[in-house]
Amino acid sequence: MITFENASVTYPGGVQALKDVSVQLNDGEFVVIVGLSGAGKSTLIRAVNGLVPLTSGTCYVDTNEVRPKDKKAIRDLRAEVGMIFQTHNLVKRTTVLNNVLMGRLHRTATWRTLLGTYTKDDVELAMQALERVEIVEKAYVRASNLSGGQQQRVGIARALAQEPKVVLADEPTASLDPPTSHIVMRDLKNICRELNITMLVNLHFLDLARMYGDRIVGLRGGELVYDGPAADADEKVFEDIYGRSLTAQDMLEASDAA
Repeated sequence: MITFENASVTYPGGVQALKDVSVQLNDGEFVVIVGLSGAGKSTLIRAVNGLVPLTSGTCYVDTNEVRPKDKKAIRDLRAEVGMIFQTHNLVKRTTVLNNVLMGRLHRTATWRTLLGTYTKDDVELAMQALERVEIVEKAYVRASNLSGGQQQRVGIARALAQEPKVVLADEPTASLDPPTSHIVMRDLKNICRELNITMLVNLHFLDLARMYGDRIVGLRGGELVYDGPAADADEKVFEDIYGRSLTAQDMLEASDAA
């Protein structure tokens, strides 16, 4: 489903965020990317939908090369790739339902989006997405009145309303408490399993990565240093990825207790 071939990214100023990364991610896989801050995790995810263009190498989704400069191609690609942001990126002044319906913009006539008159089918799809993340009772509540965890679940529902083939989640549990983090990760895992959607997730906490990931991709200094089953990623593997011994801050439960 997603293939990187010798992918490199160098930002203005000379910072090399990805260095010759080659990896293939399969249909319906739940893949977790781990690494220290600055390891290239967000860059890798954002290269999939063209938010970060590669400096060299290629990225394919299915057989289609990601070409950020081709506006039509990248617009069509982003219709197939949902994105869940660390900061939720909701329109706080409007309702939860309207936020989820924004996931239908690419399939909706411009006049409908301007007037806010979505079809009954779109509204039903949005409500089903909210039901899947168990927050449908908040459909007509303003997004600004939700907790951080609830806002993240709305973000998941919005991505789901796109009917995507791929979902990218960039640190979806950042700033959430442990119980809410597990709810969000459970929702993502269930969506992956039940709808066969390829899920690519950046995480900082290693216990969450092991618990929910089918596969772990480890980055260090922009380079691929581990790619294998989550079940095989023991403490030694994580020490190789992080370049140091693990601390309580690397584990969700231990970090919260501290």
